[in-house]
Amino acid sequence: MAQKVKLSTIAESLGLSTATISLALRDSPLVAADTREKIKEQARTLGYIYNRRAASLRTSRSGIIGVVVHDIMNPFYGEILKAIESELDRSRHTFILSNHYDSVDKQRMFIETLLQLGGDGVIMSPAIGTPPEDVRLAEDNGMPAIFVARSMDGVDVPIYRGDDSYGISLATNHLIGLGHRTIAMIGGTDQTSTGRDRYQGYVSALRKAGIEVDPNLRIPGPRTKQGGFEAAVNFLSLPQKPTAAVCWNDLVAIGLMNGIARAGLVPGKDISVTGYDDLEEASIATPALTTVWNGQAEVGRLAARALLDKLAGSHEPDGIHLIKPEMRIRQSTGPIKR
Repeated sequence: MAQKVKLSTIAESLGLSTATISLALRDSPLVAADTREKIKEQARTLGYIYNRRAASLRTSRSGIIGVVVHDIMNPFYGEILKAIESELDRSRHTFILSNHYDSVDKQRMFIETLLQLGGDGVIMSPAIGTPPEDVRLAEDNGMPAIFVARSMDGVDVPIYRGDDSYGISLATNHLIGLGHRTIAMIGGTDQTSTGRDRYQGYVSALRKAGIEVDPNLRIPGPRTKQGGFEAAVNFLSLPQKPTAAVCWNDLVAIGLMNGIARAGLVPGKDISVTGYDDLEEASIATPALTTVWNGQAEVGRLAARALLDKLAGSHEPDGIHLIKPEMRIRQSTGPIKR
């Protein structure tokens, strides 16, 4: 078996101290940039592998961050994770990812495993029904938690998400401004803070415009393209004959538009549809989707930065930190057909 390459091996080959080598491999600014690159290149040449376990014994930090979300297949979470990864890369942290699919047991098992691995912290979009005790389990064992996308009562942690109530009110007001009065809301659930806030934004916008809120115009549940497509049958058969729909997210909106088109109607002309999140797919959908930018990348960046600052001893204020959404008006909405 080949002998393991040590820091001292690199140091001897370059005529430098092991302390300098160690600092350079950890990207310390105490070592000049050109010297750091020279050391890293030599480490690669010699086949040096960073021993994270040994480093954690020296520093009491593993460099591992846990991230647990509902479903990585949803591009909304993908955009958040990309920003988290980018921010963690800058500090040489890595993350372990888990999908909980709204299973509290699966989420709890991940947190326990992360604690066993000596994880430094966890960024989570909590599963529906998460008890505060599960979050405190991490915090009480020296693993601080940061929330993204969802809030929950009974915990004191920093929370980063878009202002969902305000964002949906933007979409609803946009439709009202185009003359629509019978506006349905498709998707979401009252079991999450996101669902409750988005529905409240829809209700608030209607009431401020003097439009009666009809609970029969709400079709809860869908959160995927397939769900939006299947909801089109129910939507088109509503006795109130809505002329527009505010959708829970872009995936539901795109699925709904496909269902509307399958029924022989033209989204954006016969029926207006808005989405939420402004995913990459929204601008290239047919028709291009009017939606609300919800700051996913900013949410991920701020959450990762807050956790890193907390690990460095800087306490980020607990409570909700909101990103202000913005409208993106495209072709899927238009004036009401007379």
